[in-house]
Amino acid sequence: MERIQGKEVERVSQHNKTILITGCSTGIGRCVAKGLRARGYRVFASARRSADVTALEAEGFDGVRLDLDDPASIHDAVEQVLAQSGGVLHALFNNGAYGQPGAVEDLGRDVIRRQFETNVFGWLELTNRVIPVMRRQGHGRIIYNSSVLGFVAMPYRGAYNASKYAIEGLVDTLRLELRGSGIAVSLIQPGPITSAFRRNAYQAFKDHIDKSSSVHRVQYEAMEERLRKEGAAVPFTLPPEAVLKRVIHALESPRPRIRYPVTFPTYLFATLKRILPQRWLDRILLGSSGGGRR
Repeated sequence: MERIQGKEVERVSQHNKTILITGCSTGIGRCVAKGLRARGYRVFASARRSADVTALEAEGFDGVRLDLDDPASIHDAVEQVLAQSGGVLHALFNNGAYGQPGAVEDLGRDVIRRQFETNVFGWLELTNRVIPVMRRQGHGRIIYNSSVLGFVAMPYRGAYNASKYAIEGLVDTLRLELRGSGIAVSLIQPGPITSAFRRNAYQAFKDHIDKSSSVHRVQYEAMEERLRKEGAAVPFTLPPEAVLKRVIHALESPRPRIRYPVTFPTYLFATLKRILPQRWLDRILLGSSGGGRR
């Protein structure tokens, strides 16, 4: 036994140290892949672009091309991992995702569908492909990288809010259905983390939102300034290593937690959601967003 974040965790046996991680090109996925490899795991690090897979392989990972929007790619990725691991997979970390900014009234059906294809449907299909493997072997860990925005909403993040709320509901249900299977399911709930998330969100905003004809264009100007800002754009931002610590506990604890809050805002809003009337919480969330500035 050892201690991570003040909690006891078990060293998993060598044959159980296989994990597939999505979204490893940058940020949280890349950090977790490196941290777990250093811990002795065999990491199947996936990315959507072939160039990123090649870069991962150059770093010594088992690189896997996996496009969460493409069912054939998900199927091929799982088959590749199982072929290389001898049919064993101890863990899955669903991490690859993006945020689509924009007011709800400016989000078309196709834009929402794109957000859900990546953030929800791709994760669901990938999970459902590995569950039979874990059932056969009698053990497994499935970890989902959710968000503080999976239980509180902030303006101009409606598509992302909706996708993370959906993940929280699916995972809560899945946890009940897997009871007694030997498969543990956990949610990580980060607040602001240093990553390429804002850069990718800014590109999604430019691609899919027509700000010139929107009644929210003034707020969009403030939001764009935040998304373009280098470094930590909001207070209490932590490095991705903060997520890695929770992933390790979720993988190795004999009793992994259901939810792992990360960053002060997640702890704060979880508490406020329990104790405050919704209208009071709404005022705080509106103030915290700064009209799109935060």
